Amino acid sequence: MRPSFQTHLVNGVFEDPVLYVDFVFEKRALLFDAGNLRNLATRKLLRVSDVMISHAHMDHFADFDWLLRLMVGRDKTLRVFGPTGLIQRVEHKLNAYSWNLVHNYSDDFVVIVTELNSDSEAKRARFRCRDGFQQQPEGCIEICGGVIIDEPAFRVRAAIFEHDIPCLGYCLEEKQHVNVWKNRLAALQLPVGPWLRDLKQAVFESKSDDTLIRAWGVDNKLVSERFLPLGMLKKEILRVVAGQKIGYLVDIGYNELNRNKAIAVLHECDLLFIECAFMQEHADIAASRKHLTAQQAGLLAKAANAKQVIPIHFSPRYSDREHALRAEVEAALGMR
Repeated sequence: MRPSFQTHLVNGVFEDPVLYVDFVFEKRALLFDAGNLRNLATRKLLRVSDVMISHAHMDHFADFDWLLRLMVGRDKTLRVFGPTGLIQRVEHKLNAYSWNLVHNYSDDFVVIVTELNSDSEAKRARFRCRDGFQQQPEGCIEICGGVIIDEPAFRVRAAIFEHDIPCLGYCLEEKQHVNVWKNRLAALQLPVGPWLRDLKQAVFESKSDDTLIRAWGVDNKLVSERFLPLGMLKKEILRVVAGQKIGYLVDIGYNELNRNKAIAVLHECDLLFIECAFMQEHADIAASRKHLTAQQAGLLAKAANAKQVIPIHFSPRYSDREHALRAEVEAALGMR
């Protein structure tokens, strides 16, 4: 079954952790952290609709300016999520530049920043290019179950972890996966085309089975169309299964609170991207710097019952021992 999300770890494991998640059936992508973004093509960065920042250390936030550089002057809205203080940090980045000519742009670019101040409350502000990116506070909003994005097809959860400062971990959850049986389309003489996206959207929105779906296509420049009930289409050409779940966790100390939160938020992830900064032999350094060892990352992933674990964010001190770090994770997972 073809996944709805395609994940791409932008940099090497010894470099800035950046996860790019592309939506296969939409011109859209999500970005987890914004350290070094220069390995991503401009066309890919322009697909980004939402950025999830873990925390504001440079290797996680430095190239937010590059993202702004590419989007300013375009008719886009960029949503940015992160820990407490993020609104002020984005404002400082924007105030570092002069915006006296933005009235010449025909399109407006808007940045909406949401900072998670607790597990149940966030604060939001808006910055409009045409207003010279002056902050427009939008007040506090309630957060339920850590959900910061909730759309018909997917949601994103965030949790606050301790890294000597607040650091957010994230989980992207596809609510359900809708697969089209193309052989059954052919049997019903239905075309493959953009109407299938509308069909899937109707399923995501839980519309009633008697909702009529316009099945249309173009053949030899002639448009053909049929209107069919959603219930029949679900039965005949669709397979609906549990959706994909992707976790992203970096820069946390190994303590009981962090461990319990991680297990709860990342439970049964299909893919878990998790930092493995240090070898267990240097657990004392990891503890002082509030990072995970490879062994601790493996134990967390195992406790969360993650199905596939992708170790990331290795300390450069192990540049000649990558295999040893990976082996330590695998041993903790019970793979060795």
